[in-house]
Amino acid sequence: MLREQGAWCRLETGDAFAVHVGWDQYVYVGSDRPCAEAVARTRELGLFAERIGDSPYVAEPEVTEAADESFWTSVRAELVARRGLLLEETPVVNATRWHRLTTENLDAVRAGLGPRALLTVRPDLRPDVGAVLTALPSEWHVEFVWETQEGTIRDVIVDETECEELAALVADARAACALSLYTDERTPLLQAALPDGDGVLRARW
Repeated sequence: MLREQGAWCRLETGDAFAVHVGWDQYVYVGSDRPCAEAVARTRELGLFAERIGDSPYVAEPEVTEAADESFWTSVRAELVARRGLLLEETPVVNATRWHRLTTENLDAVRAGLGPRALLTVRPDLRPDVGAVLTALPSEWHVEFVWETQEGTIRDVIVDETECEELAALVADARAACALSLYTDERTPLLQAALPDGDGVLRARW
């Protein structure tokens, strides 16, 4: 694993045992049996072990809602209320395209979406990039999304040790936002998967 490049993984055997290596580079181990000896041995080796209720990288619930006409009606309603939205298009895991939606470009963006993609609608990027940077807490690990002067939307996984590099990278950005990497802090406005041409949803995200 390329630990310093934002790589992560989940290894699981049903509800019996799981190992998650997170964006934060911590390792989360879960078991359906008591692990007192394993915890003691871990501490003997000079590592720390802390009991928590759940891994923050527990698998997200399966998305079974179809991006049908009802979904797009909801998108339009959000656009009218907010005047802009950010659409995350995920055709396959870890391959994302970003779109800034307006009432004017919605139909064009919709026509260009990849088949069976997972669509996640979020609030629009904020034009005050400096304020987005300032609002980051003292310790953070986020997905930073921004629009370049050319109109391209880019993203990068960064933490507080890369503050200066991030500020330089987005110095001329038009707008930006910071998204948490934790599932329970990453609640979208809307989320659905594209059905096939016959209207049947076959991609279970």
